[in-house]
Amino acid sequence: MISHLEQFIASARWFGGKGRDFVVSDVRRVGTLHGDEPQPVVRIEVVTLTYDDSEEGSATAQESYQVPLSFYTEPQDRLEHALVGEWDDEELGKVFAYDALHDREATGLWLTAFDREVHSEELLFHRLPGHELDLSTHATLFSGEQSNSSVAFGDDSLMKVFRKVTPGRNPDVVIHEALTRAENDNIAALYGWLEVEGHDGEEPMHLAMLSQFLRTASDGWGLALASVRDLFAEADLRADEVGGDFAAEACRLGMATARVHEALAEHFPTETLDAGELAGLADAMGRRLDAALDVVPGLAAHADRLRATFTGLSGITEPVVAQRVHGDFHLGQTLRTSRGWKIVDFEGEPAKPLADRVRPDSRWRDVAGMLRSFDYAAHAVEADVEVDEDGRRQIAFRAAEWADRNQQAFLSGYVEGLGRGAEGTLTETEQRLLRAYEADKAVYETVYEARNRPSWLAIPMGALARLTEEETDR
Repeated sequence: MISHLEQFIASARWFGGKGRDFVVSDVRRVGTLHGDEPQPVVRIEVVTLTYDDSEEGSATAQESYQVPLSFYTEPQDRLEHALVGEWDDEELGKVFAYDALHDREATGLWLTAFDREVHSEELLFHRLPGHELDLSTHATLFSGEQSNSSVAFGDDSLMKVFRKVTPGRNPDVVIHEALTRAENDNIAALYGWLEVEGHDGEEPMHLAMLSQFLRTASDGWGLALASVRDLFAEADLRADEVGGDFAAEACRLGMATARVHEALAEHFPTETLDAGELAGLADAMGRRLDAALDVVPGLAAHADRLRATFTGLSGITEPVVAQRVHGDFHLGQTLRTSRGWKIVDFEGEPAKPLADRVRPDSRWRDVAGMLRSFDYAAHAVEADVEVDEDGRRQIAFRAAEWADRNQQAFLSGYVEGLGRGAEGTLTETEQRLLRAYEADKAVYETVYEARNRPSWLAIPMGALARLTEEETDR
């Protein structure tokens, strides 16, 4: 069993430790789902991995992943693509184990348990009032690269199963619950969640959440890319003249983001960062820059001006509010529906410890993340265009034009959403925070691209050149 699990996890798209050597050091069964039929038997296992490249006791030495398995005593041809392995089980005898989220017979057990609000000794299915689940639907597992697994139940609901798990309340569940109860229109409504009791005195662990399925929604990243392509196809038009101009949507997204931030500040604790904490924030950004220099030597040309941007936080004298934020905000975390923009995936960066993901932060970190996403959309399309040198310069100009137009539109909408009117502006403190967070994000991006997509390294490096040039001009 252990060897099968090691091979399965190593090849899974949701596994976050690719390229690292590990062993399965523990397998803990946290629950079993039962149906009216004897098969499948569905067990939810939490598999703990120990990495060979981490020092003992370090934060990254171990990670735990949720692996739900469907067990059959005979092979299932329809699930051949999802086979994890076959082995002898103490209770069932010889079994064929499959990834349960590929198995419609298995996923239906989750939906039924949510509907019945099952509370067993192991698993606790919680429901929020107000929506009657459609139990007649078929389940469909989403494909694509993501850190969790999502299953749609017809057009009615969507279940996200958290793959990397840790004791404590997952912020995706916590925030969706609070904003659903507050009837916020800029999120997908939460219908329920699944948790398991804590182990050896630990906090309960969230395993899954069930929410509204926005079937007809369009992904914000995809819409932005289409807009950039429209601009590039119209060689003689400016960004505001192209039929696929995105600025109005960027503005509306900014307003939706502000409304969500205001709701988070209302329903979760806030705190005020003093001068010492702002200096600590600047120091942390500086340390990340120092570490990035070892990976991306080209950052050295911008290092002094980046440090000046970070240390500028120390000069802030007015109060800075920290609150619950999204934590991993970009266009891919947004959906455009017929009723406006929806913001999704409040889990934060899965690679970070839970304590870091729930720690209050400035809302300007989220804003900076979205500004970087607009820049990425423009220049990602630019990178795919094949033209001569003169054409390359023209495309680069138009990409920068699109990014700037939509960044400004998003900011205008955001400020308006804060209640400052359509002509509202940022304070000097807000500008300092935004510049620092945007630069810090771009530094992170250089490391990511250098390690994973070297051909895209020019995107964050170009952004840093612009950001540091603006800093010099101030």
